[in-house]
Amino acid sequence: PPPHHDIYSIEDLAQLVFDLKNANPRAEVSVKLVSEAGVGTVAAGVAKAKADVILVSGDSGGTGASPLGSIKHAGIPWEIGLAETQQTLVLNGLRSRVRVETDGQLKTARDVVVAALLGAEEMGFGTVALVTMGCVLMRVCHLNTCPVGVATQDPILRARFAGEPEHVITYFTFLAEEVRALMAELGFRTFDEMVGRVERLRARTDVPGEKAKKLRLDRLLLRPPADAPRHRTERHDHELELAMDTVLIEQARPALDHGEPVEIEMPIRNVHRAACTLLSSEIARRFGAEGLPPESIRIRFTGSAGQSFGAFLAKGLDVTLVGDANDGFGKGLSGGRIVVFPPAESTFVPEQNIAVGNVALYGATSGEVFIRGMAGERFAVRNSGAVAVVEGIGDHGCEYMTGGRVIVLGGVGRNFAAGMSGGIAYVLDETSTLAGRVNPGSVELEPLAPEDRDLVRSLVHRHYQRTMSALAWRLLSGWKLSSRRFVKVMPTEYRRALAQGGGERPRTGAVS
Repeated sequence: PPPHHDIYSIEDLAQLVFDLKNANPRAEVSVKLVSEAGVGTVAAGVAKAKADVILVSGDSGGTGASPLGSIKHAGIPWEIGLAETQQTLVLNGLRSRVRVETDGQLKTARDVVVAALLGAEEMGFGTVALVTMGCVLMRVCHLNTCPVGVATQDPILRARFAGEPEHVITYFTFLAEEVRALMAELGFRTFDEMVGRVERLRARTDVPGEKAKKLRLDRLLLRPPADAPRHRTERHDHELELAMDTVLIEQARPALDHGEPVEIEMPIRNVHRAACTLLSSEIARRFGAEGLPPESIRIRFTGSAGQSFGAFLAKGLDVTLVGDANDGFGKGLSGGRIVVFPPAESTFVPEQNIAVGNVALYGATSGEVFIRGMAGERFAVRNSGAVAVVEGIGDHGCEYMTGGRVIVLGGVGRNFAAGMSGGIAYVLDETSTLAGRVNPGSVELEPLAPEDRDLVRSLVHRHYQRTMSALAWRLLSGWKLSSRRFVKVMPTEYRRALAQGGGERPRTGAVS
């Protein structure tokens, strides 16, 4: 699985679940775990993090593009991980809060029934569904050479695709009918009755071979002694009604209902998590991805914001924070604008102090951010379209970035631009140390072209207008000299895409 650099603990996961619930209260959050020894303990933590679904994924199946070593050696069979997860959740009184799902080469009705008896309410089917559409398991999904046209963009090979929706429908219809027959044979009227009834399973004794005779499945088929629910019977309370956004939504009614501009001023504390995310969800639900016209809702906060301030901020929201923010600032930014600067009475030098925490702008897709001060580690990781100006960042900045523009008016930490394949970063390299901090595997360093200077000057000027940054003022005052100190960080893949006539173009509205 890919690394998720905003998750390093169960507490981080709980915050992400909370963010997602604010982004869409009606959606259910699923967390995928690999079947392995100890997965039950992890699953208990995930349940306490208030996830709705826990998926225990077995060692078989998976994409044909997986490395051979992973296919052969990663994980253990789904039966083992599922049994451990079910037993741990039941013993700790957590099973009633989550649905459990499993996958990993499930094919037959017997697989479905065994999974249910071991504790799964849902089952995932991947490979077998592809086979019904014509997949022949060549395992060349990543090479664009699929001979039956399932996993390829080659028009000649795609013409060979013979799959029809009816093929998949027929397979699952017969599968469901056979599951119903087995349920009737076992005496179950509903699927929920069957979930967790592990006592209806027994170990086979007719398997030949000396090793098979030594196999003991007692722990796998153990029914927890606890008298607790074996399937989900309740839902988590995420306490969204207590969020600050309930007040924001009410104050923003003129803009939401009638399109009238609204201005809001509020204090904020670090206990207020995911501020403005529930409001963004309301905007997205009403107006879709287009959101509201620019600056329809202007909000000014004063204080120290909590985790995930402005996460998934929607178009039409213009948020100013006079103070600082914790980790997850601007996560998944979706078209809104965030401005951060310290209070006027502050005595410290902003560009030498942290203004926002780690993983700021993680997975941002569009929008603008102006930060008077420094950001922590992993700034703009997986940014795919947002424009940001910041006065210094920590390690691993712009990692896996695929789009957007990032301007750093100060130093960067180690491993900058690792895996960066799109977008452009501009770094003020006053100490000539950038080359030693950039990950050279995917980017090249070069001086600014005339069009780059115009873009950077425009954004630095807007940064000054929004934050009254003394650093921005000094740079603009001596622009002819200071512009020469900027270094352009250009991904080689992006350069190749531009040469071929494709690639992301800067959004004109972001630099107007």
